[in-house]
Amino acid sequence: MTTATTLRLPHGDYRPRTEPRTAGPGAPATSRTVLSAAHVVADPYADTTPDGPAAALDWDATLAFRRHLWAHGLGVAEAMDTAQRGMGLDWPAAAELITRSAAEARACGGRIAAGAGTDQLPPGPATLTDVRTAYEQQLAHVESAGAQPVLMASRALAATAATADDYLTLYTDLLRQAREPVILHWLGPMFDPALTGYWGSPDLDAATGTFLRIIAAHPDKVDGVKVSLLDAGREAALRRRLPPAVRCYTGDDFHYPELIAGDDPATPGARFSDALLGVFDPLAPLAAEALRLLDTGDRAAFRAVLDPTVELARHLFAAPTRHYKTGVVLLAWLAGHQDHFTMVGGLHSARSLPHLARAYELADRLALFPDPALAAHRMRALLTVHGVPQ
Repeated sequence: MTTATTLRLPHGDYRPRTEPRTAGPGAPATSRTVLSAAHVVADPYADTTPDGPAAALDWDATLAFRRHLWAHGLGVAEAMDTAQRGMGLDWPAAAELITRSAAEARACGGRIAAGAGTDQLPPGPATLTDVRTAYEQQLAHVESAGAQPVLMASRALAATAATADDYLTLYTDLLRQAREPVILHWLGPMFDPALTGYWGSPDLDAATGTFLRIIAAHPDKVDGVKVSLLDAGREAALRRRLPPAVRCYTGDDFHYPELIAGDDPATPGARFSDALLGVFDPLAPLAAEALRLLDTGDRAAFRAVLDPTVELARHLFAAPTRHYKTGVVLLAWLAGHQDHFTMVGGLHSARSLPHLARAYELADRLALFPDPALAAHRMRALLTVHGVPQ
Protein backbone atom coordinates (compact mmCIF):
# COMPACT_ATOMS: atom_id res chain seq x y z
CA MET A 1 0.00 0.00 0.00
CA THR A 2 1.14 3.57 -0.62
CA THR A 3 1.63 6.08 2.17
CA ALA A 4 -0.84 8.89 2.80
CA THR A 5 1.44 11.29 0.96
CA THR A 6 1.79 9.26 -2.23
CA LEU A 7 -0.53 7.90 -4.88
CA ARG A 8 -0.10 4.54 -6.55
CA LEU A 9 -0.64 5.30 -10.22
CA PRO A 10 -0.71 2.58 -12.90
CA HIS A 11 2.82 3.55 -13.95
CA GLY A 12 4.28 3.88 -10.44
CA ASP A 13 4.07 5.79 -7.18
CA TYR A 14 3.74 9.57 -7.32
CA ARG A 15 4.08 12.15 -4.57
CA PRO A 16 1.65 15.03 -5.23
CA ARG A 17 2.77 18.61 -4.77
CA THR A 18 1.40 20.44 -1.74
CA GLU A 19 1.48 24.07 -2.85
CA PRO A 20 -0.62 25.49 -5.69
CA ARG A 21 0.60 28.12 -8.10
CA THR A 22 -0.70 31.57 -7.23
CA ALA A 23 -2.82 32.79 -10.14
CA GLY A 24 -5.47 35.41 -9.54
CA PRO A 25 -8.03 37.05 -11.83
CA GLY A 26 -6.85 39.48 -14.47
CA ALA A 27 -7.93 41.65 -17.37
CA PRO A 28 -8.07 40.33 -20.94
CA ALA A 29 -4.84 40.28 -22.91
CA THR A 30 -4.11 43.34 -25.02
CA SER A 31 -1.61 41.83 -27.46
CA ARG A 32 -3.69 38.81 -28.53
CA THR A 33 -7.34 37.88 -28.81
CA VAL A 34 -7.80 34.63 -26.89
CA LEU A 35 -10.87 32.41 -26.62
CA SER A 36 -11.08 29.21 -24.61
CA ALA A 37 -13.41 26.56 -25.96
CA ALA A 38 -15.23 25.49 -22.79
CA HIS A 39 -16.50 22.07 -21.73
CA VAL A 40 -19.97 21.40 -20.37
CA VAL A 41 -20.81 19.83 -17.00
CA ALA A 42 -23.24 16.93 -17.20
CA ASP A 43 -26.06 16.48 -14.71
CA PRO A 44 -24.94 13.35 -12.82
CA TYR A 45 -28.47 12.69 -11.54
CA ALA A 46 -30.10 12.60 -14.98
CA ASP A 47 -31.32 9.16 -16.06
CA THR A 48 -29.71 9.18 -19.49
CA THR A 49 -27.86 6.72 -21.73
CA PRO A 50 -25.37 7.36 -24.56
CA ASP A 51 -28.03 6.55 -27.18
CA GLY A 52 -30.98 7.85 -25.19
CA PRO A 53 -32.57 11.23 -24.49
CA ALA A 54 -30.99 14.60 -25.11
CA ALA A 55 -28.04 15.77 -23.06
CA ALA A 56 -28.78 16.89 -19.50
CA LEU A 57 -26.49 19.59 -18.13
CA ASP A 58 -25.73 20.94 -14.68
CA TRP A 59 -26.39 24.55 -15.64
CA ASP A 60 -25.03 26.11 -12.45
CA ALA A 61 -21.67 24.36 -12.75
CA THR A 62 -21.49 24.87 -16.51
CA LEU A 63 -22.00 28.63 -16.24
CA ALA A 64 -19.75 28.92 -13.19
CA PHE A 65 -16.90 27.48 -15.24
CA ARG A 66 -17.42 30.14 -17.87
CA ARG A 67 -17.24 32.81 -15.18
CA HIS A 68 -13.92 31.26 -14.13
CA LEU A 69 -12.58 31.72 -17.67
CA TRP A 70 -13.80 35.31 -17.92
CA ALA A 71 -12.32 36.10 -14.50
CA HIS A 72 -8.89 35.12 -15.84
CA GLY A 73 -9.34 37.43 -18.83
CA LEU A 74 -10.06 34.77 -21.44
CA GLY A 75 -12.96 34.87 -23.84
CA VAL A 76 -15.29 31.90 -24.19
CA ALA A 77 -15.89 29.95 -27.39
CA GLU A 78 -19.24 28.36 -26.69
CA ALA A 79 -20.88 25.19 -27.98
CA MET A 80 -17.79 24.06 -29.88
CA ASP A 81 -16.34 20.56 -30.03
CA THR A 82 -14.89 20.96 -26.50
CA ALA A 83 -18.51 21.17 -25.31
CA GLN A 84 -19.06 17.77 -26.98
CA ARG A 85 -20.87 19.31 -29.91
CA GLY A 86 -21.71 16.35 -32.12
CA MET A 87 -20.51 13.96 -29.41
CA GLY A 88 -23.41 14.01 -26.96
CA LEU A 89 -24.50 17.65 -27.06
CA ASP A 90 -27.36 17.99 -29.53
CA TRP A 91 -28.60 21.23 -31.09
CA PRO A 92 -31.48 21.92 -28.64
CA ALA A 93 -29.06 21.68 -25.72
CA ALA A 94 -26.42 23.69 -27.60
CA ALA A 95 -28.99 26.39 -28.42
CA GLU A 96 -29.94 26.73 -24.76
CA LEU A 97 -26.27 26.74 -23.80
CA ILE A 98 -25.58 29.60 -26.22
CA THR A 99 -28.54 31.60 -24.92
CA ARG A 100 -27.60 31.14 -21.27
CA SER A 101 -23.88 31.74 -21.78
CA ALA A 102 -24.42 34.86 -23.87
CA ALA A 103 -26.63 36.30 -21.13
CA GLU A 104 -23.96 35.45 -18.56
CA ALA A 105 -21.32 37.10 -20.75
CA ARG A 106 -23.31 40.33 -20.81
CA ALA A 107 -23.63 40.24 -17.04
CA CYS A 108 -19.88 39.61 -16.59
CA GLY A 109 -18.64 41.84 -19.39
CA GLY A 110 -16.95 38.82 -20.96
CA ARG A 111 -16.30 38.11 -24.61
CA ILE A 112 -18.21 35.23 -26.19
CA ALA A 113 -18.29 33.54 -29.56
CA ALA A 114 -20.50 30.55 -30.32
CA GLY A 115 -20.66 27.79 -32.87
CA ALA A 116 -23.24 27.78 -35.65
CA GLY A 117 -23.41 24.52 -37.57
CA THR A 118 -25.86 22.05 -39.08
CA ASP A 119 -26.22 19.38 -36.40
CA GLN A 120 -30.01 19.74 -36.17
CA LEU A 121 -30.25 17.87 -39.48
CA PRO A 122 -31.42 14.26 -39.16
CA PRO A 123 -28.98 11.44 -39.95
CA GLY A 124 -28.74 10.45 -43.59
CA PRO A 125 -28.45 12.26 -46.91
CA ALA A 126 -29.09 15.99 -47.13
CA THR A 127 -29.25 18.46 -49.98
CA LEU A 128 -27.18 21.62 -50.18
CA THR A 129 -30.39 23.54 -49.58
CA ASP A 130 -30.96 21.54 -46.38
CA VAL A 131 -27.41 22.36 -45.24
CA ARG A 132 -27.79 26.07 -46.04
CA THR A 133 -31.11 26.28 -44.19
CA ALA A 134 -29.67 24.55 -41.13
CA TYR A 135 -26.70 26.94 -41.07
CA GLU A 136 -29.01 29.93 -41.45
CA GLN A 137 -31.17 28.82 -38.53
CA GLN A 138 -28.19 28.42 -36.22
CA LEU A 139 -26.52 31.60 -37.40
CA ALA A 140 -29.70 33.53 -36.62
CA HIS A 141 -29.87 31.98 -33.15
CA VAL A 142 -26.25 32.83 -32.29
CA GLU A 143 -26.67 36.42 -33.49
CA SER A 144 -29.97 36.89 -31.67
CA ALA A 145 -28.34 35.63 -28.46
CA GLY A 146 -25.67 38.32 -28.77
CA ALA A 147 -22.67 36.07 -29.42
CA GLN A 148 -20.17 36.31 -32.25
CA PRO A 149 -20.82 33.46 -34.71
CA VAL A 150 -18.26 30.79 -35.42
CA LEU A 151 -19.26 29.05 -38.65
CA MET A 152 -18.36 25.50 -37.68
CA ALA A 153 -17.27 22.87 -40.16
CA SER A 154 -20.30 20.76 -41.10
CA ARG A 155 -20.36 16.99 -41.36
CA ALA A 156 -23.47 17.28 -43.52
CA LEU A 157 -21.72 19.65 -45.92
CA ALA A 158 -18.66 17.39 -46.11
CA ALA A 159 -20.94 14.49 -47.04
CA THR A 160 -23.04 16.49 -49.53
CA ALA A 161 -20.72 18.90 -51.35
CA ALA A 162 -19.48 17.53 -54.66
CA THR A 163 -16.94 20.24 -55.52
CA ALA A 164 -15.07 23.18 -54.06
CA ASP A 165 -17.61 25.44 -55.78
CA ASP A 166 -20.31 24.06 -53.48
CA TYR A 167 -18.32 25.37 -50.51
CA LEU A 168 -17.70 28.69 -52.21
CA THR A 169 -21.39 29.20 -52.98
CA LEU A 170 -22.70 28.18 -49.58
CA TYR A 171 -20.19 30.14 -47.49
CA THR A 172 -20.64 33.18 -49.71
CA ASP A 173 -24.38 33.08 -49.01
CA LEU A 174 -23.81 32.77 -45.26
CA LEU A 175 -21.26 35.59 -45.10
CA ARG A 176 -23.58 37.91 -46.99
CA GLN A 177 -26.28 37.25 -44.39
CA ALA A 178 -24.07 37.65 -41.32
CA ARG A 179 -24.73 40.91 -39.49
CA GLU A 180 -21.20 41.16 -38.07
CA PRO A 181 -17.84 39.57 -38.94
CA VAL A 182 -17.70 35.86 -38.14
CA ILE A 183 -14.98 33.33 -37.39
CA LEU A 184 -14.57 30.59 -39.99
CA HIS A 185 -13.77 27.18 -38.53
CA TRP A 186 -11.49 24.59 -40.16
CA LEU A 187 -11.45 21.45 -38.05
CA GLY A 188 -9.14 18.72 -39.30
CA PRO A 189 -10.07 15.02 -39.59
CA MET A 190 -7.95 14.17 -36.54
CA PHE A 191 -10.65 15.94 -34.51
CA ASP A 192 -13.53 14.56 -36.60
CA PRO A 193 -12.95 11.95 -39.32
CA ALA A 194 -16.26 12.91 -40.95
CA LEU A 195 -14.65 16.21 -42.00
CA THR A 196 -12.05 14.61 -44.26
CA GLY A 197 -11.83 16.52 -47.55
CA TYR A 198 -13.37 19.71 -46.21
CA TRP A 199 -13.30 22.71 -48.55
CA GLY A 200 -13.66 20.29 -51.45
CA SER A 201 -10.43 18.31 -51.46
CA PRO A 202 -8.37 15.95 -49.28
CA ASP A 203 -5.33 17.77 -50.67
CA LEU A 204 -4.62 20.46 -48.06
CA ASP A 205 -3.02 22.83 -50.57
CA ALA A 206 -6.13 22.73 -52.75
CA ALA A 207 -8.39 23.05 -49.70
CA THR A 208 -6.38 26.04 -48.50
CA GLY A 209 -6.83 27.70 -51.88
CA THR A 210 -10.62 27.41 -51.64
CA PHE A 211 -10.60 28.61 -48.04
CA LEU A 212 -8.58 31.70 -48.99
CA ARG A 213 -10.84 32.48 -51.95
CA ILE A 214 -13.84 32.65 -49.65
CA ILE A 215 -12.03 34.99 -47.26
CA ALA A 216 -10.61 37.20 -50.01
CA ALA A 217 -14.09 37.72 -51.47
CA HIS A 218 -15.54 38.88 -48.12
CA PRO A 219 -12.74 40.18 -45.86
CA ASP A 220 -15.15 42.62 -44.19
CA LYS A 221 -17.33 39.70 -43.00
CA VAL A 222 -14.50 37.53 -41.64
CA ASP A 223 -13.06 38.51 -38.27
CA GLY A 224 -10.73 35.54 -38.34
CA VAL A 225 -10.19 31.87 -39.11
CA LYS A 226 -9.90 29.10 -36.55
CA VAL A 227 -7.46 26.49 -37.83
CA SER A 228 -7.17 23.08 -36.15
CA LEU A 229 -4.88 21.02 -38.34
CA LEU A 230 -2.06 20.34 -35.81
CA ASP A 231 0.48 21.52 -38.41
CA ALA A 232 2.36 24.60 -37.23
CA GLY A 233 4.16 25.18 -40.51
CA ARG A 234 0.95 25.08 -42.52
CA GLU A 235 -0.78 27.46 -40.11
CA ALA A 236 2.11 29.94 -40.23
CA ALA A 237 2.05 29.85 -44.02
CA LEU A 238 -1.72 30.33 -44.07
CA ARG A 239 -1.73 33.34 -41.77
CA ARG A 240 0.83 35.10 -44.00
CA ARG A 241 -1.67 34.80 -46.87
CA LEU A 242 -4.63 36.23 -44.94
CA PRO A 243 -5.77 39.81 -45.49
CA PRO A 244 -4.10 42.06 -42.88
CA ALA A 245 -7.31 42.63 -40.90
CA VAL A 246 -8.24 38.92 -40.70
CA ARG A 247 -7.01 37.12 -37.60
CA CYS A 248 -5.69 33.57 -37.49
CA TYR A 249 -7.04 31.90 -34.35
CA THR A 250 -4.84 28.92 -33.69
CA GLY A 251 -6.64 25.76 -32.78
CA ASP A 252 -3.35 23.83 -32.69
CA ASP A 253 -3.22 22.22 -29.27
CA PHE A 254 0.29 20.86 -29.98
CA HIS A 255 2.15 24.03 -31.06
CA TYR A 256 0.23 26.93 -29.50
CA PRO A 257 3.15 28.65 -27.68
CA GLU A 258 5.18 29.21 -30.83
CA LEU A 259 2.14 30.10 -32.93
CA ILE A 260 0.79 32.65 -30.44
CA ALA A 261 4.27 34.14 -29.98
CA GLY A 262 4.40 34.45 -33.76
CA ASP A 263 7.13 35.52 -36.12
CA ASP A 264 10.07 37.59 -35.00
CA PRO A 265 8.64 41.14 -34.91
CA ALA A 266 11.69 42.35 -36.80
CA THR A 267 10.82 40.11 -39.76
CA PRO A 268 9.09 41.92 -42.66
CA GLY A 269 5.45 40.87 -42.84
CA ALA A 270 5.62 39.23 -39.40
CA ARG A 271 2.33 37.67 -38.27
CA PHE A 272 1.18 35.89 -35.13
CA SER A 273 -1.78 33.72 -34.21
CA ASP A 274 -4.52 34.68 -31.82
CA ALA A 275 -6.11 31.67 -30.14
CA LEU A 276 -9.29 29.63 -29.92
CA LEU A 277 -8.16 26.57 -28.01
CA GLY A 278 -9.72 23.69 -26.16
CA VAL A 279 -6.55 23.19 -24.16
CA PHE A 280 -7.00 26.64 -22.60
CA ASP A 281 -9.99 25.18 -20.72
CA PRO A 282 -7.73 23.41 -18.18
CA LEU A 283 -4.79 25.77 -18.73
CA ALA A 284 -6.71 29.03 -18.15
CA PRO A 285 -4.67 30.34 -15.16
CA LEU A 286 -1.32 29.59 -16.81
CA ALA A 287 -2.45 30.85 -20.21
CA ALA A 288 -3.59 34.13 -18.63
CA GLU A 289 -0.29 34.51 -16.77
CA ALA A 290 1.69 33.89 -19.96
CA LEU A 291 -0.40 36.33 -21.99
CA ARG A 292 0.12 39.11 -19.45
CA LEU A 293 3.85 38.62 -19.93
CA LEU A 294 3.46 38.73 -23.70
CA ASP A 295 1.54 41.99 -23.34
CA THR A 296 4.74 43.53 -21.95
CA GLY A 297 6.67 42.36 -25.01
CA ASP A 298 8.57 39.67 -23.08
CA ARG A 299 8.32 36.79 -25.52
CA ALA A 300 10.91 34.72 -23.65
CA ALA A 301 8.97 34.93 -20.38
CA PHE A 302 5.75 34.05 -22.21
CA ARG A 303 7.38 30.93 -23.62
CA ALA A 304 8.92 30.05 -20.25
CA VAL A 305 5.44 29.84 -18.72
CA LEU A 306 3.59 28.23 -21.62
CA ASP A 307 6.14 25.83 -23.13
CA PRO A 308 6.09 23.45 -20.12
CA THR A 309 2.33 22.96 -20.64
CA VAL A 310 2.76 21.39 -24.06
CA GLU A 311 3.54 17.92 -22.68
CA LEU A 312 0.16 17.87 -20.93
CA ALA A 313 -1.59 19.23 -24.03
CA ARG A 314 -0.05 16.60 -26.29
CA HIS A 315 -1.09 13.92 -23.84
CA LEU A 316 -4.69 15.16 -23.61
CA PHE A 317 -4.97 15.44 -27.41
CA ALA A 318 -3.21 12.17 -28.24
CA ALA A 319 -4.93 9.92 -30.78
CA PRO A 320 -7.81 9.42 -30.99
CA THR A 321 -7.74 13.20 -30.65
CA ARG A 322 -11.52 13.60 -30.61
CA HIS A 323 -11.58 12.11 -27.09
CA TYR A 324 -9.50 14.91 -25.57
CA LYS A 325 -12.64 16.15 -23.78
CA THR A 326 -12.39 13.26 -21.31
CA GLY A 327 -9.07 14.51 -19.95
CA VAL A 328 -10.33 18.09 -19.92
CA VAL A 329 -13.34 17.14 -17.78
CA LEU A 330 -11.19 14.99 -15.49
CA LEU A 331 -8.95 17.99 -14.77
CA ALA A 332 -11.97 20.24 -14.15
CA TRP A 333 -13.22 17.74 -11.54
CA LEU A 334 -9.81 17.41 -9.91
CA ALA A 335 -9.47 21.21 -9.83
CA GLY A 336 -12.78 21.56 -7.99
CA HIS A 337 -14.76 23.19 -10.81
CA GLN A 338 -17.38 20.42 -10.63
CA ASP A 339 -18.38 17.79 -8.09
CA HIS A 340 -18.18 14.67 -10.25
CA PHE A 341 -16.41 13.02 -13.16
CA THR A 342 -19.39 12.33 -15.40
CA MET A 343 -19.78 13.36 -19.02
CA VAL A 344 -22.59 13.80 -21.49
CA GLY A 345 -23.00 10.61 -23.50
CA GLY A 346 -20.97 8.58 -21.03
CA LEU A 347 -17.71 9.78 -22.57
CA HIS A 348 -15.91 9.76 -19.21
CA SER A 349 -15.21 6.15 -20.25
CA ALA A 350 -13.51 7.18 -23.51
CA ARG A 351 -9.98 7.22 -22.05
CA SER A 352 -8.13 4.53 -20.13
CA LEU A 353 -7.15 4.77 -16.47
CA PRO A 354 -3.42 4.99 -17.36
CA HIS A 355 -4.20 7.94 -19.65
CA LEU A 356 -6.18 9.72 -16.94
CA ALA A 357 -3.56 9.05 -14.30
CA ARG A 358 -0.85 10.50 -16.48
CA ALA A 359 -3.01 13.58 -17.16
CA TYR A 360 -3.36 14.07 -13.40
CA GLU A 361 0.39 13.78 -12.82
CA LEU A 362 1.31 16.21 -15.60
CA ALA A 363 -1.26 18.74 -14.42
CA ASP A 364 -0.11 18.44 -10.82
CA ARG A 365 3.51 19.03 -11.84
CA LEU A 366 2.34 22.26 -13.51
CA ALA A 367 0.57 23.32 -10.28
CA LEU A 368 -2.74 23.59 -12.10
CA PHE A 369 -4.85 22.55 -9.15
CA PRO A 370 -6.00 25.35 -6.80
CA ASP A 371 -6.22 22.76 -4.01
CA PRO A 372 -3.63 19.99 -4.59
CA ALA A 373 -4.90 18.02 -1.60
CA LEU A 374 -8.43 17.93 -3.05
CA ALA A 375 -7.08 16.83 -6.43
CA ALA A 376 -5.03 14.05 -4.81
CA HIS A 377 -8.02 12.93 -2.73
CA ARG A 378 -10.26 12.73 -5.80
CA MET A 379 -7.60 10.98 -7.87
CA ARG A 380 -7.12 8.46 -5.07
CA ALA A 381 -10.86 7.75 -5.08
CA LEU A 382 -10.87 7.25 -8.87
CA LEU A 383 -7.91 4.87 -8.65
CA THR A 384 -9.58 2.89 -5.88
CA VAL A 385 -12.83 2.53 -7.84
CA HIS A 386 -10.77 1.17 -10.74
CA GLY A 387 -9.15 -1.44 -8.51
CA VAL A 388 -5.75 0.19 -7.96
CA PRO A 389 -5.03 -0.36 -4.23
CA GLN A 390 -3.84 2.70 -2.34
